[in-house]
Amino acid sequence: MRPARLPFFVYGTLRPGEPNHDLFLHGRTEAEEPGRLTGAVLYDGPGYPYAVEQIGDGVVYGELVTARAEVYGELLAALDRLEEYRPGDPRSLYERVAREVMRDADGAVVRAWVYVAAPAVAVRLRARGTLIEGGDWPAARR
Repeated sequence: MRPARLPFFVYGTLRPGEPNHDLFLHGRTEAEEPGRLTGAVLYDGPGYPYAVEQIGDGVVYGELVTARAEVYGELLAALDRLEEYRPGDPRSLYERVAREVMRDADGAVVRAWVYVAAPAVAVRLRARGTLIEGGDWPAARR
């Protein structure tokens, strides 16, 4: 089954000004807008963050990225590889899930693809990971 053509919510190295933005998104997007994902927190990883879903408070800040239609499939495959998302493989670092994300400009809620920590990674992070206070990875690194 072909995945839905949803925008992407990016919160780490794919955000504008971060190293993977130009490598993967430059020239492939129609729109990039600030947004936030609730019900998740960020943990520090080895050079990139992980969003970990949780019940209750928690917010992750990032951008809603709408890909150009003619490159959508190619971009989806490239992002799955970057995020080491392999459906059904327990060694995956991330899972790609559809979640509701709020667009900052107008408060509209948009369904988007979000790469969240895979279950085994999330368990490890909750047990002994470093939480990124405030949910904004670039701001926490400054």
